[in-house]
Amino acid sequence: MKTIIRAAQEVKKNAYVPYSHYKVGAAVETEDGHIVVGCNVESSSFGLTVCGERVALTSAIAQGYKSFTSIAIATDDGASPCGACRQVIWDLCGDIPIILIDKKGGVTTLQSRELLPHPFDDSSFHNN
Repeated sequence: MKTIIRAAQEVKKNAYVPYSHYKVGAAVETEDGHIVVGCNVESSSFGLTVCGERVALTSAIAQGYKSFTSIAIATDDGASPCGACRQVIWDLCGDIPIILIDKKGGVTTLQSRELLPHPFDDSSFHNN
């Protein structure tokens, strides 16, 4: 677990955040132990900004990975993912550990189901 935490903390330094100044680093671990990183990248058209979690996951998908065992997210205050990222994590990873890290190295681990207790997915259409 230390490797994925360090990866998220390191990539946080690369965040491009000229507007919010809120850096996020994320690292996702694949089923075979690879770690793929991402950081948030802001745009002057705020809706085009991408979160670090989604950058890490889409980069992993682009590299051919399809199965993930955990994701680590480093911020100054140990914040949890936004709603859009929670849904994307659910869609691509299912119920995995989400490791939240603050700038002092404090760690909180939650399951994705805890952060998105009623996810929107294909099973939503089958529950009457």
